[in-house]
Amino acid sequence: MISSSAKLDYQMGYLVVRRDVTTKIHLSEISMLMIESTAVSLTASLLCELVKHKIKVIFCDEKRNPSSELQPYYGSHDTSIKVRKQMKWEDADRKTIWTEIVREKIEKQAEFLEELEKKEAAMLREYITQMEYGDATNREGHAAKVYFNALFGIGFSRSEDNPRNAALNYGYSIFLSAINREIAANGYITQIGLFHDNMFNPFNLASDLMEPWRVLIDRKVFRMRPEVFEHEQKMQVLDVLNDEVILGGKREVVNNALKIYCRSVFDAIEERDISLIRFYKNEL
Repeated sequence: MISSSAKLDYQMGYLVVRRDVTTKIHLSEISMLMIESTAVSLTASLLCELVKHKIKVIFCDEKRNPSSELQPYYGSHDTSIKVRKQMKWEDADRKTIWTEIVREKIEKQAEFLEELEKKEAAMLREYITQMEYGDATNREGHAAKVYFNALFGIGFSRSEDNPRNAALNYGYSIFLSAINREIAANGYITQIGLFHDNMFNPFNLASDLMEPWRVLIDRKVFRMRPEVFEHEQKMQVLDVLNDEVILGGKREVVNNALKIYCRSVFDAIEERDISLIRFYKNEL
């Protein structure tokens, strides 16, 4: 994260951060670069190298909130054939994958409430049993209302302007960008989703795939209980990418687990086999 005035350029495999003191970081050690300050300048050669190394670059606005990202035209050598396949995904396959993703999201929400010994966990478990194909009865929406009220109180609203919602939105945007990176790296495009189909949303597919991962942000923000949301709190939320989860019986850093998960979803839809999806767990 670059959060103050600096000049960034590229030199022999390194990102060079020029301030009063010059810092060099090898590109192989970077998965995401966040430009938090508008007083940062970057060279075109650096941007080209960041794209080549599939490093996600996120730009923030004057309020230091994520506002845009650097998205390559081609993230994989076989992007053209992958996009053709994506355009032909069957509605039945999309709905099948989406149903599994929603079920997993509600499962993760229920697990978190159970850890907190919240009685509402039982209601979420009931919603899982009521799941229909394509979530036709919107169990996801009903579960979300119960879940957030259990976490933050009956009067809580996601539309309120407060530090807690700011932290949630910031964290969700980080996951959205990280998954966009994996979609592009696997040769697909972000606009064509499984369930999300908003013509004004350039990230429909990432909006689908990120759903089970939102709970990691919810956990972080619940424990932080932020009274303000400034640089220090943003760094805490961003650090969730360095947390560990269990995936495939192994401990994985979240950033790497996202890669494995996204690839597994694409394998599942291409092979028409939902058993190929690899969801994370919090503990063995």
